[in-house]
Amino acid sequence: MPLAPRRPKDRLTEEYYTPVRVPPDVAALASVPDTLAPGSPAKVGILDLAFAVRGGRTELVGRYQKTPLQIMRPLWIDPAQPGMSYVYLMATGGGIAQADRYRMDFHCGPDTQVHLTTQAATKVFRMEHDYASQRVHLTAEADSYVEYLPDPLIPFRDARFYQRTEVTVAPGATVLVGDTLTAGRLARGERHAYRMLATDLRVSRPDGTLLAIDTLRLAPGAGVLGPGVFAGHDHVASLFVVTDRVPAAGLADTLHEALAGLGVLYGVSVLPRDCGAWVRLLDDSPVRVAEAHRAAWHAVRRLLTGHPPPDLRKP
Repeated sequence: MPLAPRRPKDRLTEEYYTPVRVPPDVAALASVPDTLAPGSPAKVGILDLAFAVRGGRTELVGRYQKTPLQIMRPLWIDPAQPGMSYVYLMATGGGIAQADRYRMDFHCGPDTQVHLTTQAATKVFRMEHDYASQRVHLTAEADSYVEYLPDPLIPFRDARFYQRTEVTVAPGATVLVGDTLTAGRLARGERHAYRMLATDLRVSRPDGTLLAIDTLRLAPGAGVLGPGVFAGHDHVASLFVVTDRVPAAGLADTLHEALAGLGVLYGVSVLPRDCGAWVRLLDDSPVRVAEAHRAAWHAVRRLLTGHPPPDLRKP
């Protein structure tokens, strides 16, 4: 089913780009900023992308973008899977500021192959009023293969940010969703100096059957920073893999084998309903975390497609 057309004015309504359920601790920070208010020009970033198979390869068949969010043209850079579309997500403002409201929608049609990543790390700037939010909606239809692997999220001192990611995976589809969170601008001594950081990940079937939920609530100033979140480390990363191409136990074993001996702290488990597996890893070195996250991704790609991913030419 193709992406339903939506008039631009519908995308610019507050209910479209504002999260439906804002956590109470974040909502309590809402205020009228002394800069541009929510909904003002350049404060609302929107990406609405649709992919379909055309002529044997995955093509971008629908696009709506509103600055500060945008993309360039898709790339086909994988010699092993020449039909796979690679898309770099970009923010022209350099980072997320107070009262920003972002929303990204990705609709991947049947049999599509799509890799989504960011051009660079996402920086959440210092805030004195209100908060910033980002909604991500990813839909993978039957027999599609989709990877959503953004670069790390870096919250600056006094940042206030909420992100909600909703992933809908049809039976037969495969989705990889990854994320990396750093404790802050460590070189400036901003270790857990942000005001509030909250994220929600929800993975479900088209009929609403819930597959996985991952919730994060961090408020260092209020003492809400449990030892199980960072375990004294500076970087935490996750990778969720939903697929029925291979048994969940075999997928978990593959992740274990990929990370063993890399020197990072990690844990792997199968997802509910045996729909896949996930891993969370921690370390003090951004290099080791990036290498471990990449190793997990590469191992899963080889297992599920028989091919390694190409060099994305990113550090």
